[in-house]
Amino acid sequence: MTLNETLSTLEALGTAQNRKVYARHGVNSPMYGVSYAHLNRMVRKIRCDQHLADTLWTTGNHDARVLATRVADPTGMNAAQLDAWARDIDNSILAGELGALAGVSKTGLTRFRKWTSRRGEWVATAGWNTFTEMVLNDHGDVDEALLDTCLERIEMQIHGQPNRVRYAMNNALIAIGTFSETYRDRAIAAANRIGPVEVDHGETNCKTPDAASYIAKSFARKEKQRKKGR
Repeated sequence: MTLNETLSTLEALGTAQNRKVYARHGVNSPMYGVSYAHLNRMVRKIRCDQHLADTLWTTGNHDARVLATRVADPTGMNAAQLDAWARDIDNSILAGELGALAGVSKTGLTRFRKWTSRRGEWVATAGWNTFTEMVLNDHGDVDEALLDTCLERIEMQIHGQPNRVRYAMNNALIAIGTFSETYRDRAIAAANRIGPVEVDHGETNCKTPDAASYIAKSFARKEKQRKKGR
């Protein structure tokens, strides 16, 4: 698909209701308001197209940028490109999408370290989302030393971070806790010491998960599935 064809499709699929929903999640115009069901179908059609991803991002349109992160080639995104995109982020949704892309790239670890050292809320959020994606996808750079360092860092720093960074760090804590039984116990202990993580979700029904409970339930589900598979 060409850029014009893609933008025309996105515009046709957008709805006023979705624009209202996305606005409540902090998304600013321009946006079309395309549902994720439609975006996923477009991703399956386009597959991987780095050139299209680059041009979609430059439009500044929210839906186009979400699509860009999903059709970009992780192996084709270098550090400079990812950093440039990170500087454009202005909401938590894009911070999550870019983190998902960076987390499967070759430069995920360095992006995590660089982005989480920044004071800006959105770049740091993308950094922690990058780490979470790396843990969940068994990225080659994830080892016990990294997990230990991040676990300690989350416990020491989470309550002093900006709003959405706290949410991303809480998700990172959950990811660490699902890594293995050893880290389950360590993460739950850390979560109990941290206590409730307060996050303002704006005019939405979203809630911040309790990390200790979430991790325990995750392992309970895995155990139930394992027994079913016998």
